[in-house]
Amino acid sequence: MKQSDHLSSGIGITKYFLKKNLKKDLPSSIVVFLVALPLCLGIALASGAPLFAGLLTGIIGGIVVASVSGSQLSVSGPAAGLTVIVLGAITSLGNYQTFLLAVVLAGVLQLILGLIKAGTVGNYFPSSVIEGMLAAIGLILILKQLPHALGVDTDFTGDEGFFQQDHENTFSAISAALSHFSLGAVVISLLSIAILIIWPKFPKLAIVPAPLLVVILGVAGTVFFAQAGHPLRADQMVKIPVVGGFAEFLGLFTMPDFSQLSNKNVYIVAVTIAVVASLETLLSIEAIDKIDPIKRVSPTNRELMAQGIGNIASGMVGGLPMTSVIVRSSANVNAGGRTKMSAIFHGGWLLLSLLSIPQVINMIPLSCLAAILLVTGYKLTRISLFKHMFHKGWDQFVPFVVTIIAVLFSDLLKGVAVGMLVSIFYLLRTNMRNPYFYRITNDGDKKNIRIKLAEEVSFLNKAAIQVLLTNIPRETNVIIDGSNARYIDPDVLETIFNYKHNAYTKGIIVTLENIKKHYIVPKLTNQILEEIKK
Repeated sequence: MKQSDHLSSGIGITKYFLKKNLKKDLPSSIVVFLVALPLCLGIALASGAPLFAGLLTGIIGGIVVASVSGSQLSVSGPAAGLTVIVLGAITSLGNYQTFLLAVVLAGVLQLILGLIKAGTVGNYFPSSVIEGMLAAIGLILILKQLPHALGVDTDFTGDEGFFQQDHENTFSAISAALSHFSLGAVVISLLSIAILIIWPKFPKLAIVPAPLLVVILGVAGTVFFAQAGHPLRADQMVKIPVVGGFAEFLGLFTMPDFSQLSNKNVYIVAVTIAVVASLETLLSIEAIDKIDPIKRVSPTNRELMAQGIGNIASGMVGGLPMTSVIVRSSANVNAGGRTKMSAIFHGGWLLLSLLSIPQVINMIPLSCLAAILLVTGYKLTRISLFKHMFHKGWDQFVPFVVTIIAVLFSDLLKGVAVGMLVSIFYLLRTNMRNPYFYRITNDGDKKNIRIKLAEEVSFLNKAAIQVLLTNIPRETNVIIDGSNARYIDPDVLETIFNYKHNAYTKGIIVTLENIKKHYIVPKLTNQILEEIKK
């Protein structure tokens, strides 16, 4: 086959693939756009940055990062987890232009992390912690969106921490909302939730996506309540900048101040942003791969490089630092997104809305967007998930629950760190309890005990093995079998050899089988794979 035939065949396959998934990606992109819009604005407000910067970051995260990324469902944009860092950095560095330089340098560092293959760090997070993080995000979505569903929108939309910057916490904000709710907002949110639950049950009607119908309902509700004499307040509506023309649009861009390259504080901020943003991205990618209906695996090193390119681009034109964001990504999955085109389209919608229809977008009530996020939150933290994790055993259920509680009462990274510590505790506990298998047989009046060591016997197993050997009764034949062991820690070897040396005082005969006097640390995975290939 000629090269031209190969090329035309490849183009044909690509066109077929895009056409096949477009009917899912296009509606999903609209949902993600509607979810991302208030989040971009809210996070920019909380970060002490221009509102335009939040939208700009969302546009770049959609169009640039999604184009380079290997993940099909991840959606990138400004992250709530970085708001405190960004706010403090802008204040400490003195001006926004210097902060933008730190964002550019953070992007460069992320590129380097991707090139040195640091993305594999995400593979070391246990599934119980990732599931707990997802469930916690679902609960946060529900708790944080309840005030917006009730029409109380005084706090900023992107605040996902337990303690808010308006000096309220999650529960006090809900309590305050219950006593100051807006009838119009409540009606819109309840009708929206009903549509989101009932509409998908009718396949013929589901051609029109339920979230899109919810937004149309929201705009109609805004008009209805205005004409009925009970208009929704300005703080209950989406609010994006109204740009008069292309010249005014270009005037909103800001360049970084490269004269501050000698400022050491810029590098401190850059490293902080790069590390936190990379961790949040890897956690998000791991979580999204778990809820991907097709169960695809995203290349994490490529994702770090994509995020680096995105942050360089964002910093160069006046945007905020970005990460892969679990809220937008999970909304993408639940809306039926199939490929990265959904994220790319969502970035295009953000750009078009800013340039062409800001007045229409500003007619969407936050209560109908809150309804979309409430349903998304429930899907992430459904009751069946808790039952599933409980049936997997305490070593899975406890880290899962602890992660949820820790994320709820702190933030994403701290919560995951606490969950990891609990998970490691159970791992060490299991490891210490299972360093060997043993079998007892009788030979007349004497007992024979065969102790078969595990594949990996670390210093953590020393105590368990020592207790076992100490409690072996007198006049016993003991066989310690190391045929399965690829590695035995020197401390454990010392315990075994000392026991063999001293056991005769108790009338115990010890036989060692396939136990060497010295073991080397097992080769790294890459080296083992190379040997397999040979």
